[in-house]
Amino acid sequence: MNILVVDQSGQLGGGELSLLDLLEAWGRQARVVLFAHGPFEDVLRERGVHVEVCDAGAVGGLRRHLGLVAALRALPRLVHMVATMRRAAVEAGAVYANSQKAFVIAALAGGAPLVWHLRDILTSEHFGKINRTVAVWLANRRAQCVIVNSRATGDAFVAAGGHPDKVRLVYNGIDPGPFDTLPAAHAATLRAEFGIDAANPLVGLFGRLTPWKGQHILLDALALLPGVHALLVGDALFGESDYAQALRRRAAGPDLAGRVHFLGFRTDVPALMKSVDIVCHTSTDPEPFGRVIIEGMLAQRPVIASAEGGPREILRDGETGLLVPPSDPRRLADAIATLAADPQYRARLAAAAHADARQRFSRASMIAGVQQAIAEACDPASTPPAP
Repeated sequence: MNILVVDQSGQLGGGELSLLDLLEAWGRQARVVLFAHGPFEDVLRERGVHVEVCDAGAVGGLRRHLGLVAALRALPRLVHMVATMRRAAVEAGAVYANSQKAFVIAALAGGAPLVWHLRDILTSEHFGKINRTVAVWLANRRAQCVIVNSRATGDAFVAAGGHPDKVRLVYNGIDPGPFDTLPAAHAATLRAEFGIDAANPLVGLFGRLTPWKGQHILLDALALLPGVHALLVGDALFGESDYAQALRRRAAGPDLAGRVHFLGFRTDVPALMKSVDIVCHTSTDPEPFGRVIIEGMLAQRPVIASAEGGPREILRDGETGLLVPPSDPRRLADAIATLAADPQYRARLAAAAHADARQRFSRASMIAGVQQAIAEACDPASTPPAP
């Protein structure tokens, strides 16, 4: 089967990293249309994937909270993109949309059976009413199925009016190989490069610098924990540089000076996770899944996560990690202090989490689940049970 893959981003986010694994499995069966140039395009070309970029122009500037004026301004480009997608899909056996904008364009274009991999929680915190209404309306009428990365994502889709019989639950899977092959001494070497003494507890927060990812919550918690250092791995995207600058100003304050290390975008995430004592996830809004949580588990580091959305499905509180209320620096600080003071407890949580991640969130199971959903989409007679 020829699969046409559509993605709005040229950046390397969690959805794109999962897509890379799928594309490796599909090989020459798949070709990709992106709506923006960027590092993701470069990685795809390096791997020999057929890539076409249809510049979104004004459509790319449409935000999650969509305004009518902006929508009207983007209309001419939207018409052009729909026509381009219609031509691209002529020979496709299936169209796989890896993001919301990609899905909307593909749905308007019509043609081959359409699968939407929904990786976002469709709530008012994340999307405006117009965005949610349009996406769900099109999903109910054009998508053969909607793959969701967590039950929380699926529940939000149904609550927004989506048909529950279209939902297929497929958890993201991550290859443990990059975590398994790192030499033990590498973590100590990295800490030495950052100038962090082995006696100082080190926590890591990995992800885009944006308010809803909650880096400021970690900094407020850190202010309550003298001697604890933090790595912030990731950078600002999509016009959020003001937030990144605010974080740096906060980190330069007398209560945090010298303890917060901004590393920017890095490709050596497995090694960096191995170098920390604790991995933190601090999203202030419900997280659709939480790829960084699985990575921390595979790195055999205890994970503290916000107890909303996907993380509640990934971690068992007190058994494979710790869950804390979102936007609560005091509770986060208490959890960090508990783990920092008890190496044996950290080791027990990390070992249980590592085994759980390898069993429940494998790359093979993710690929098989997506393959099955596409096969069902192309066979109208199939009627699989809802998850």
